[in-house]
Amino acid sequence: MIRHGSAVWNGTIKEGSGTVSTPSGVLNNTPYSFKLRFEDESGTNGTNPEELIAAAHAGCFSMALSGQLTRNGFTAESLATSAALTLEQKDGGFAITKVHLTLDAKVPGISPEQFQELAAAAKAGCPVSKVLNAEITLTATLA
Repeated sequence: MIRHGSAVWNGTIKEGSGTVSTPSGVLNNTPYSFKLRFEDESGTNGTNPEELIAAAHAGCFSMALSGQLTRNGFTAESLATSAALTLEQKDGGFAITKVHLTLDAKVPGISPEQFQELAAAAKAGCPVSKVLNAEITLTATLA
């Protein structure tokens, strides 16, 4: 299985801009820029690579946990996950150093201990977790 994404960049690093796209059309010439990436510019119609990685990680983890739950006889009413990605200057460049996943879950019939065990397994086993060279932490709350 191979997945695709593409990017186009024009201009200098600070004044230039680019677009990112995916074959699904979810991202279709979506703008990105230095300001969107490094200056916390928000409220604009655009994205940045780290934001996309954070969203991908949250989605990957949620699906991995759903799989863990299903294999163990549980069905989640909801798994609401957010990912806070830390981008820091390191060794003369930038690096993703941490991702903190925050999960609010509703899973009928599961014990808190089994829930934490399966959430930890999902965090370790999701493909996005495996590809990141960063500290990955998790706060999992069962409602």
